[in-house]
Amino acid sequence: MRKLLIIALWALASVCVITLVTLPISLETQLVTGMCVLFAMMVLKLIRPDGIWRLVALAFGTAIVMRYVYWRTTSTLPPINQLENFIPGFLLYLAEMYSVMMLALSLFVVALPLPSRPSRANMNDRLPQVDVFIPTYNEDPDLLANTMAAARGMDYPADKVRVWLLDDGGTLQKRNSDKIGDANNAERRYVQLQKLSAELGVTYLTRDRNEHAKAGNLNNGLAHSTGELIAVFDADHAPARDFLKETVGYFDEDPRLFLVQTPHFFLNPDPVERNLRTFETMPSENEMFYGIIQRGLDKWNASFFCGSAAVLRRAALAETNGFSGVSITEDCETAIELHSRGWHSVYVDKPLIAGLQPATFASFIGQRSRWAQGMMQILRFRFPPFKRGLSIPQRLCYMSSTLFWLFPFPRTIFLVAPLFYLFFDLQIFTASGGEFMAYTLTYMVVNLMMQNYLYGAFRWPWVSELYEYVQTVHLLPAVISVILNPRKPTFKVTAKDESIAKSRLSEIGKPFFVIFGILLIGVGVTVWKVYAEPFKADVTLVVGGWNLINLIMAGCALGVVSERGERAATRRVKVSRRCDFEVGGKWLQGTIENVSANGARVLVLGADLEELAKDATAGIRFKLFADGTEAVLPVVIRNFERTVDGIAVGCLYRPTEAVHHRLVADLIFANSKQWEQFQLSRRGNPGLLRGTAWFLRMAIFQTYRGLVYFWRDLRGRTGGEPVATLAEKRQ
Repeated sequence: MRKLLIIALWALASVCVITLVTLPISLETQLVTGMCVLFAMMVLKLIRPDGIWRLVALAFGTAIVMRYVYWRTTSTLPPINQLENFIPGFLLYLAEMYSVMMLALSLFVVALPLPSRPSRANMNDRLPQVDVFIPTYNEDPDLLANTMAAARGMDYPADKVRVWLLDDGGTLQKRNSDKIGDANNAERRYVQLQKLSAELGVTYLTRDRNEHAKAGNLNNGLAHSTGELIAVFDADHAPARDFLKETVGYFDEDPRLFLVQTPHFFLNPDPVERNLRTFETMPSENEMFYGIIQRGLDKWNASFFCGSAAVLRRAALAETNGFSGVSITEDCETAIELHSRGWHSVYVDKPLIAGLQPATFASFIGQRSRWAQGMMQILRFRFPPFKRGLSIPQRLCYMSSTLFWLFPFPRTIFLVAPLFYLFFDLQIFTASGGEFMAYTLTYMVVNLMMQNYLYGAFRWPWVSELYEYVQTVHLLPAVISVILNPRKPTFKVTAKDESIAKSRLSEIGKPFFVIFGILLIGVGVTVWKVYAEPFKADVTLVVGGWNLINLIMAGCALGVVSERGERAATRRVKVSRRCDFEVGGKWLQGTIENVSANGARVLVLGADLEELAKDATAGIRFKLFADGTEAVLPVVIRNFERTVDGIAVGCLYRPTEAVHHRLVADLIFANSKQWEQFQLSRRGNPGLLRGTAWFLRMAIFQTYRGLVYFWRDLRGRTGGEPVATLAEKRQ
């Protein structure tokens, strides 16, 4: 009875809202109403941003969105008998309706996400047997050594955990390749990783053939292991000591639990963050997904496997004959299949692993292309809306996760739509300048405010639009290709241990300069049309303003594809650990100030500059986080400088035996709290106005920087000598 009453109340509320948003009102009333709603949302954001008042503010915003959709549908489409206007106009309408649909799905998923779950570190009465899988294909042995050492160093009984290195780079197929160079490389890798695994106490496993990519590799591990639980870490994802203690306890609480997923924390910036210099000051792109969206999905039992940093139940995987391999995103596909069979998932919002992201823009696009194509394959072969066994909330959640990757289509349309009017005088949006102000502009601002409500400190204004734009140019053909031929894409490993020694334009960056040039011409056409056709100035200014926003976004993207040179592949994480520093046979007191995957910075007391030399061997003695015992890690001095407190020495690790990799892992990966503190230090909501002003300033400078890089590249191709510029100096 209560359920029927709730349904009736929702139906009544829906009818009332629909009636209100379809009322015929004057333009002035619409504008005043929109301003009042904006004011109410701003006041609520300042006074009561959480709980029921958050929902009230979002409801106000939703009413404005629905009003816009009604007006857009009934009053703005070009006549169908004018095909030259109707076709592009209808495509623009579809793009806008896609955006509204994704906003609706986002509201469902993250309007009230689950709070972070309490720690289970001290609640594990039973400790099940765990197999740890580290799948690898072509990663560097030193990178693998750190991951294996960190996995072996997890705080868990040694007889209850077994670490497996699943090597797809040393398969029999690759060792017997007809290409003798490839065969020799695979044989050397096979021998080297066997030896390294034995030294670190890890079980090495390969297979005969490279079939079904990562899913096949993981399934081969399942066939050779027996543990009740399976922990999966990518080759560059090293776990903290408390990873298993924080995750395995959930499985005893729910016998139908198949997955405990944790967030992916990265030690290095992605290319957007690195080239825009935002890594230390702004939340990373992935934090919106792992900090908000996964918690929203978790509310509806729809948080899904992300390929790494997760623990899965073997019994659940046995129902699906292991990890699914129909698509190239085996992680999400596996989760959909198990959710449809009645299994449950849990998301733990605590960074318990640290990994690496693609360093170059080309690798970044390659990774995102694989994700997009894989999600399109899932949409084609699993189709969540009709997947039998999924609950309605789960269907909506998976629709949100898969349909998101169609964004290159509407982004492309939004980019070119103003040009239809400016270049060809097509009337694809039949509205006056006043109507645009009252409806469209209000809708756009409300949309931005709703995003700020939903994602707040996790995603700053306009940053999502920038990420989507820089991906759209290359993802559009990738998504089209998989729609036309869904079985064509193949799994490609993303290179992540790269570094860029010299500043340069990305090898796939040229299209962005072409687009920027076209949009810049559009600005010139806007000025000319206002002068030549003053009777249409209101519409021209509105469309020209839209084109100008696109130009600002395109200009900022020029900075994204202008790769900054950096010597280090990873950024340093701040720590504070006492140590002794050995140089020239003399031990001096010091403090380890920060660490990265490759080296550390040590503040040394009582040293003289004359005692130090570049490339000299040295040692760092420190107490292990694991058990408090002391050990010495060999390093090479790379640089040093005098500071107020002593001499700061930059060092590179020089591990010569397996135990040294354990020391590196302890130094960088053992303490997960340092990653959590770093994330929290970047989170702060600048608000819509300050965030927009910040983005505009950044876009202006990045436009300048991108054009400088383009000029430098052009002069380099024609034999000219590049000159020093402000953009170079600010690198």
